[in-house]
Amino acid sequence: MDTKSKHHSALDLLGFIAIIFIAYMLKGLIIPLLFAIILSVLLYPIVSFLEKKFRFNRVLSALVSIITLTILVMSVVSFVGIKVEEIASKRNEYYTSAKEKIIPLINKAEKSTGIQSEEIIQTENMKMGKVVKDNFSDITSFLMASGSILSNLVLVPLYMFFFLLYRKFFISFIYSICSKKCSKGETKEILTKLYEVQQNYLIGLLTVMLIVGCLNSIGLLILGIDYPFFFGFLCALLLLIPYIGIIIGSLLPAIVALATKDSAWYAVGVIGIFGFIQFIEGNFITPNITGSKVSINAFVSILSIIVFSMLWGTSGMVLALPVTASLKVIFDHSPQFRAIGFLLGQPTDEFLKSKARRRLKIWKEIRKIKNKQ
Repeated sequence: MDTKSKHHSALDLLGFIAIIFIAYMLKGLIIPLLFAIILSVLLYPIVSFLEKKFRFNRVLSALVSIITLTILVMSVVSFVGIKVEEIASKRNEYYTSAKEKIIPLINKAEKSTGIQSEEIIQTENMKMGKVVKDNFSDITSFLMASGSILSNLVLVPLYMFFFLLYRKFFISFIYSICSKKCSKGETKEILTKLYEVQQNYLIGLLTVMLIVGCLNSIGLLILGIDYPFFFGFLCALLLLIPYIGIIIGSLLPAIVALATKDSAWYAVGVIGIFGFIQFIEGNFITPNITGSKVSINAFVSILSIIVFSMLWGTSGMVLALPVTASLKVIFDHSPQFRAIGFLLGQPTDEFLKSKARRRLKIWKEIRKIKNKQ
């Protein structure tokens, strides 16, 4: 590697470190902007429909769309809050019932470990009852916060309004800053693919939420768990946090099942059903519905969630996949970073089938040897 290449690589590394530092330091500004951009993409077809079909001007169409979305989100949040408070009001009853089921298990552990059950339940060091009863509301509040989409209910709609109002102005700005590096046609292609990626992700996510919510609710109905549709669709809502959301969402119905049913196996059944639905969603539902345009491989998806959660917390986990998918589009059209875009994408059939063909060939050779013997 010559001196010029080393100097260029060093500058790239410093630029990458600077971007990460800025993203962390300005997360209070960047996170609402990213949510606003993604939700603006979701609302754009509605805004365009209002402008063309009903001849609304740009201001009115943007306001109607944003207000409608805000009312819808606030209604969902209010409903979830009311139901969580209703469940939290029964925490003493749930605690007493759960304790009756846990004590036999503790007694069995007492025989094998020698630790007295009173020491586990009533010791001043543990204070299990106090911890569960006093922090039940905090736990449910955390579950609600984990599924939140909007980082700021004031800033995000405001940013959305300006993005929708000045969309042509912003697009012209992007054309102007990209004019030196690529042609207008190439810039248009990148913008189109970025739009398609976000649309596919958002529409696919909403569809997957509906399907998973129905499957969760059916599973809870079969087990006879209280509030089956609420818990089912709350867990589906938490799919906003990929992979982890459904695990968080299964905890609350499992606790209710432990408290209200006559066997602890119902709680295990809730976690088992939700885990099975998570498997189906991750391997069959999401890949087929979201489509190939959000083509990020599973390893990169998990890695991006971890990285963005370290960078931006829970909001980062929600933003990880759409941001990574957008970065892949940009990398695919950049000669300098095309290899990274390739690494982010799904492996093609030739990479997946080559190993299978080699295994088949080895298996055939083994069969031939056995037949000769």
